[in-house]
Order: sequence, then C-alpha cells, then structure tokens
Amino acid sequence: MDDLFRPPRGNERPGADLIRYQSFILHARGAATMNDNAANPAGETAEAGSLNFIEAIIENDLKTGKRDRVHTRFPPEPNGYLHIGHAKSICLNFGLAEQYGGKCNLRFDDTNPTREDVEYVDSIEEDVRWLGFSWDDREFYASDYFEQLYQWAVQLIRAGKAYVCDLSPDQMREHRGTLTEPGRNSPFRDRGVEENLDLLARMRAGEFPDGSRTLRAKIDMASPNLNMRDPVMYRILHAHHHRTGDRWRIYPSYDWAHGQSDSIEGITHSICTLEFENHRPLYNWCLEQLGVFHPQQIEFARLNLTYTVTSKRKLLTLVKEGHVHGWDDPRVPTICGLRRRGYTPEAIREFCRRIGVAKFNSTIDMHVLENAIRDDLNRRAPRAMAVLRPLKVVITNYPEDNEEHLEAVNNPEDPAAGTRQVPFSRVLYIEQDDFMEEPPKKFYRLAPGREVRLRWAYFIRCEDVVKDSDTGEVVELHCTYDPATRGGNAPDGRKVKATIHWVSAEHAVPAEVRLYDHLFAAPDPEDVDEGKTWLDNLNPNSLHVTTDARLEPSLLKGRPGDRYQFERLGYFAVDDETRPGRLVFNRTVTLRDEWTKLQKKGS
Repeated sequence: MDDLFRPPRGNERPGADLIRYQSFILHARGAATMNDNAANPAGETAEAGSLNFIEAIIENDLKTGKRDRVHTRFPPEPNGYLHIGHAKSICLNFGLAEQYGGKCNLRFDDTNPTREDVEYVDSIEEDVRWLGFSWDDREFYASDYFEQLYQWAVQLIRAGKAYVCDLSPDQMREHRGTLTEPGRNSPFRDRGVEENLDLLARMRAGEFPDGSRTLRAKIDMASPNLNMRDPVMYRILHAHHHRTGDRWRIYPSYDWAHGQSDSIEGITHSICTLEFENHRPLYNWCLEQLGVFHPQQIEFARLNLTYTVTSKRKLLTLVKEGHVHGWDDPRVPTICGLRRRGYTPEAIREFCRRIGVAKFNSTIDMHVLENAIRDDLNRRAPRAMAVLRPLKVVITNYPEDNEEHLEAVNNPEDPAAGTRQVPFSRVLYIEQDDFMEEPPKKFYRLAPGREVRLRWAYFIRCEDVVKDSDTGEVVELHCTYDPATRGGNAPDGRKVKATIHWVSAEHAVPAEVRLYDHLFAAPDPEDVDEGKTWLDNLNPNSLHVTTDARLEPSLLKGRPGDRYQFERLGYFAVDDETRPGRLVFNRTVTLRDEWTKLQKKGS
C-alpha cells in the first residue's frame, strides 16, 4: 500500500498516485466480477444480441434525443507500439461507430515531445489498418489544436480560473495533500490576471527554464478528488516536437488537451479506460468553464492478460534492455508482434468480442486469445507436414530408386482448398518424439514390432533400431511398409492406433523454426518475492530455435506472413526474415495435444 502514495515518477501523468489507489479499490470492488470470469474464462458476453453497458448508454442517448449521432475517437499517444490492450480499444471505438452508423477519428495525443516519434505514428496507422479499420480523412493530432488550447487557457486566466505557479514539482506535491488530508493553496494562487497573462506569454516565448513554472487550473485544493486540486494545464518544456518543431516551449497536460480536443472534433462519446474515471470531473469542469460542446466520457476496463505485460513502460524496458528482439518480437503482445507471430486481424477482433466490455478490471487467461487464433486458423490455414526433430527411417522393402507422389488434403475444414501432391521415397524423417524403444502404457506411436499409419501414405512396421555406438542414442529405424495400405487404409480391415507425420528425406526442405512460449513464467508477472522485480519472472524458455527442421517441399512457396498448420504440431507463420534459400517459421500456437494431456493426468 505504501507505493500507492509515492510521488509520481517523471514519465507519469498527473494523478498517477490516485490511479494506483483507484486500481486497488477497483480490484476490491471487482472481486466478484473476476470470480465470474473464472467461471467463464472465455469472458464471452452472456448471450448473442445482449448490450454491453456502453451500448446501453448510447442507445439511451439516441432514444431520448440527448444525441442524434455517434462519433468516437481512438486517441493513442505516439510514444510506443500498440499492444493487444489497444486492440480492444480500437475494436470498441471503431466498432461502435460502425454499429451505429457514426464516425471514429484517429487522433494522436502528441503532447509530450520528449517521448514521441514519427516511427510510432507510422506503426499505429499500420496497426489500425491491419486490424481492418479506416478513419477516412479524420486523422488528427492534439498538436493541431495547440493555438486554440492556448487561447482557451488565456480565457480561463481572464475568468480567474487559472494562474501561473512558481512551485517546483516537489513543492507542488507537498502542497497537494493526501487522500485523507486536504491540500494547501499555492502562494502564487492569487496572482492578478495581468501578471498571469504576462507570465504565460513569457513561458510560451521560452524565457524560463524547464520546470520553473506551470499554468494551473484554479479549482479546489480541498477536493476529495486529487485531480481537482489545481491540476497542471501547461508545463515548460524546451523540446523539439515532431510536427510543430520549435514553435512551442510550453505543452499542454493530457487533462487539458483531452476534453477540449474531443470538443473541437465533435466527439459524442469519449471512451477511456478505468484509470481515467477519477479524471472525469476535471474533464467536465474544463468543458463547462469554457462553455463549449460537451462530449460524454465513459470508462471501461482495460485488458489484462496472464503471462504477459501490457504496460508501455514495461514493454519499452523489455525492448531497450534487450530482453526481447524489438517491438515486433513474436513473444511480446504488441500488435506487430502478434502479426509477425502469425495472428490474424480476424482472430484478434474475435478475441475482443469474446472478452466483452466490462466496468471492473479483471485478468483474461492467455488461452482465450490462443483459442481465438486456433479457431480462425483451423478454418483457413492450409495443412503441411514438417518434422522439427528428425529421426531417419529407412523403408527396407521399398525400391531404392523409386519415388511416388501421394495426394494430401490441404484443409479438411475447407473443401475448396483442394489437394496437393506429397513426395514419398525409401528414406523418410519422422519426429523423434514419435518413437519410443520401450513405450509406456497409452503411448500408441511407433515402437519395435509396432505398426502405425503414415499420414496420407502407408502402414509401416518398425523392424530394427540402429543406435550410435558411443552414446546409445537411437539414430535410425528400419521399417517395412505394406503397399496395399496406400492412402492409409488396410484392405483387410486391420486397424492401427496412431497416425504420424513424415517427410521424404530426398525432397525435404531445411528450415529454421522458432518455437515460442509464454514470455513470463508466472501468470501474474508482478507477483514476485521480496527483493525481486517483474523481470525476474521472465521465462528463460520463451524461445527455442531449431535449425534441423525438415519440411515438405510445398512450403517452399511460403512468403512472409503466410500461415500453415504443421500437422500434429501447431500453427506456424513464415517469418519476415525468410529469404530465398532460407526458410524461417514462427510457431503461432500449439495444437491441443492429447498425449500431453494424458501425461499431465497421469502425473
């Protein structure tokens, strides 16, 4: 609890301590909701056609005539790459506009030039488009409104509602008070209008150093809501802005820019995450004092996922300290990382639909996201055979110089996907895990004297095992095949208990395959022992790379972004690093593995 009341860090917005306290309270208030989520881990809406609470507000507004249209906005700060939590907000804001025949703006909250970059602007635009949404000609920036915001600040000074304060950040925190004690007025609170106007103009002209003065709203230092205790409207910052250059030496706070930008754009429903709930009175106060168009701010629960983090600050730490290989590392929950891993926009939109929109914070299990991509790729991904840990198999009764091509179905879920030809020859590769010399009970794959089916091919029986003379490791199997079982069925009606995948050694394509697991070993990365940090929960086995993989030749046509189901192994996507002569695949998600389930059950 002590950390809830610490002073804000340098990169936090005003009111960060209140946000932490609020999160604590919401956690307690939302316990029942989280228990409900445990009973319904998919977080799906109760029934098709039911309204979430935001839809209910909008429909009531339209019905009563409070609003005659719906106009939303997605307002990212261009200080990092978007993540899966932003995807929820994107789908919500653009989705509501589409649902009610309205509009949604893309507006960049570019009020902090020390942390923002055109690189992030470009990436945000790409991610929103990739998710399937369009803002048409409605791309805006808070910096578009800097002059208007300044003139409105002058208006508040003239009305006696704002003043220039000389308190340092530390002194301001001392005067602010606590959640249980009121704040104290700044000694500069009663400056005259003309003096305040003169100082603000000189702040704008760059006469004063960073941090020496601020412009504050004059509200109530005894308010129980800390956000209403004379919040900062402008701070001095001698920094180059990616759009306005060096024209400004003061920049508006988020709370000053947000509501007024909404008003300028005619936003009807300003949808924010829950940490801004206690900022709503300030949002309303600013608009009311100015007497301008007044949008309605509505808050919803942000998305939290197990086994990962969705804090921009933490993601930036992971990238800058080299814990991951950039913003698009397939292990991080950025939209570009998920895209590189093989996720589809349809799966992410479906995931956002399944988890719904709630008023209380909760944590969604990662498997809900994984199930969404499994369901999507099961319908669309062509099948192929790949062997990740090859074990050589020689079919001793198959002619040495012979080869044939067998017909394989591309996707049993999609008849229109057709079939392909898979080469078969005397020497094959199978997975090492598909053979055991001394198999336990319920292991039905290949073993000495045992017969299995090769997918789309023949029955084979293991006759002999060849081992390395030094290590005793199994390096080769000698098997026989039954030519009457071509296609995988025995004319005499005999059955086998397992079907395994394979590739022809002569035709196999070498590839690098990257197997990804959860980025963190703990469901809640923040759950650490004393003296440790969330970084101590990083999963050391989150990435395993194999360069020994052998693939069927049809995969040679794969291009970056193409997705496949490697039969029995999972869903995989061609990585951006693929080049002619070098195939690289990323595992998007595993398949449901019945043998693994049996092992866990047995333990």
